[in-house]
Amino acid sequence: MNSNLKYPKALENSNSLVAKYLTKELFEELKDRVTINGFTLQNVINSGVQNIDSGIGAYAGDKESYEVFAPLFDKIIEDYHGFKKDDKHKTNMNPNDLNAPNLDIDSQFIISTRVRVARNIKDIPLGTAISKELRDKIEQDISQTLLSFDGELQGKYYPLNNITLDDRESLIKDHFLFKEGDRFLQSAGLNRDWPNARGIFHNSDKTFLLWINEEDQLRIISMQQGGDIKEVFTRLVLAIKKLQEKIKFEYDKHLGYITSCPTNLGTAIRASVHIKLPNLSTKMDEFKEIADKYSVQIRGIHGEHSDSEGGVYDISNKRRLGVSEVECVQDMYNGVQALIKREKELRNKNY
Repeated sequence: MNSNLKYPKALENSNSLVAKYLTKELFEELKDRVTINGFTLQNVINSGVQNIDSGIGAYAGDKESYEVFAPLFDKIIEDYHGFKKDDKHKTNMNPNDLNAPNLDIDSQFIISTRVRVARNIKDIPLGTAISKELRDKIEQDISQTLLSFDGELQGKYYPLNNITLDDRESLIKDHFLFKEGDRFLQSAGLNRDWPNARGIFHNSDKTFLLWINEEDQLRIISMQQGGDIKEVFTRLVLAIKKLQEKIKFEYDKHLGYITSCPTNLGTAIRASVHIKLPNLSTKMDEFKEIADKYSVQIRGIHGEHSDSEGGVYDISNKRRLGVSEVECVQDMYNGVQALIKREKELRNKNY
């Protein structure tokens, strides 16, 4: 079908995982393959070809992409996650299995806690390949389901293409409003028909938030001020269970929850805190050593590639695939516990 398609020369100048593993021979092997939803190799690698500074450079269009283009995706997944093609994913969403008493009752260190997961709906193409009609249907179905929530999860839905100025300003003030995707997502086809069929739901307490049709079809988020990590995880699990009463998520025994970007596969969970570490932040080698030991990632407070402000950092779990949700959150908790311990030691030394 794409027999005239040539190996993209742009990849010769890229350090992405696509450039690393998509040899000219593998390109020839895969270039005519297509998934049931019409997703081709060209679609898979387009973001990496157009953005040679990509870290990964590949996106899936549906669950089948990971099978049809397995000779490429398997290598990327093994490199990024350390997860081999015969490995099996595992899941555990039981908050009772999480050992996480509040580390910081006086809020001396932890400013806020947030746990989010990405989910996509079973048997529907991912955002990279979805039709406008199906995206509209997802928004309609999910927003109706959310409006039936009661108790702690009860709230309001804000469609991005029909939002009042006051609501927009309120969402910006709370840092809830998500923007059109960056150039990497643009090249992957994730920004099509923006901002139609995108929206935000949050509960009255602003501790539960859900984004519809951002990078993945659902981003489910639980958050609150302070360091009660178990309480945040418990609320997330409650929301996911309520959604699963009406919706089936795309899941695979090998790869876990299916996402458009292979970095989010598995649990698709990111558990994080914003934490003040003014003393440890002056010893970045030691900071990074502790983070590596406990499999956590250090970011600035505005996300990936951003700087810290006032010794405040975003600390999150690094592992996602081949480990359970509870293990991911436990990683973050254990890492934060070690960082606080070292911060206290350094603070006492300086007194």
